[in-house]
Amino acid sequence: MLTYVYTAHKTETGALVKAEVQAESEGSAAKLLISQGLFPITIVSKDKSGLLAKSGLGKRVPSKARIIFTRQLSTLINAGLPLTQSLRTVQDQISNKNLLGVVAEVVSSVESGKSLSQAFAQHPEVFNNIYVSLVSAGEASGSLDKALERIANQQEKDAAIAGKIRGALVYPVIVLGVILAVLIFMLTTVLPQVGSLYKDLHKELPILTRTLLAVSNFIVNFWWLTLIVVIGLFFAARSWLKTDAGKSVLDNFKLNVPLFGKIFRKVYMARFARTLGTMLNSGIPMLEALRIVKESIGNVHVERTLEKSISAVKGGKALSSTLEGEGTFLRLVPQMIKIGEQSGAIDGMLDRVAVYYEGEVDEEVRNISATIEPLLMVVMGVMVGGVIAAILMPVYSLVGSGSIDKLK
Repeated sequence: MLTYVYTAHKTETGALVKAEVQAESEGSAAKLLISQGLFPITIVSKDKSGLLAKSGLGKRVPSKARIIFTRQLSTLINAGLPLTQSLRTVQDQISNKNLLGVVAEVVSSVESGKSLSQAFAQHPEVFNNIYVSLVSAGEASGSLDKALERIANQQEKDAAIAGKIRGALVYPVIVLGVILAVLIFMLTTVLPQVGSLYKDLHKELPILTRTLLAVSNFIVNFWWLTLIVVIGLFFAARSWLKTDAGKSVLDNFKLNVPLFGKIFRKVYMARFARTLGTMLNSGIPMLEALRIVKESIGNVHVERTLEKSISAVKGGKALSSTLEGEGTFLRLVPQMIKIGEQSGAIDGMLDRVAVYYEGEVDEEVRNISATIEPLLMVVMGVMVGGVIAAILMPVYSLVGSGSIDKLK
């Protein structure tokens, strides 16, 4: 008996299950899972999965490399090449080592008799549920090349949106880094010299100057402790954000943070509409598509709304009615879905929603770039101005009291 690590959906609820099962072979494990009311997605020998982790094949693959692989495979299949030959041809063009190792195993699995979707499903760290489901639907409908093309388009859109968000965050991060560097320099170099100059005058310094001098002395004398605290807080925060409570707080912050909150909301709407539209267009049933889309959103509050919608749709309600009035969904989404439900072209309406919100994200990013620059300049002025004020205020008080003459 061998031990297999499996990932499967429960047939009744669609919930994702990941556990271990003992069987004589992979096929026997699949039959056992099906008899238990599970729909297997991946079944991998425990020894093999451990070997993959040690060899580094489980590392993440850049989205660009995966997109190129998908589009090349779609082109070759569309040209009439057999699947195994197409896979081997694309394999020769791959430069990313992690993806190369994964594709080599996919080729081996396909040559041993597995379907392409089953081969992809053995590598969930590279090919997620959406990818595998769309490939499976393409195989069932005989349009694998079109399914792969849809996947590539979907991934390109997701990568483009993510790139725009990162681009909008780069400038503020750089400016805030410069502000922090200037403040540290003034606190550790300029302010201590000012403090030593006024020390012999036996005059009480303004509270702002005393406060910043205390901070300056602490940083200079206990810089190592400051460094330990900062690093400790960073790792503690990162660990907390991986918990359910941390994810909930962070995702709520994303939805409501000033300036960026609108962008995140529109990104989630575009991702939901684009993914659901692609899956429905590929022939995947609504409930199954919604379950898979829920796992791809990336925000627990939006996912909870979709979880409620799935239960309501399962009970016979229209998707549009389940999303109306939900704070996590912008009002246009259920309105457009309702039109699609009435016209029988819900996938087309979802594509329009995705295109609209992707354009809105572009506009919001441009607006943020124009708005955030003066705001950061104000922040820099206030922070640096506060330090300068702490330095100059004692000078003015000394001049007014005539204490400057004592220095002569």
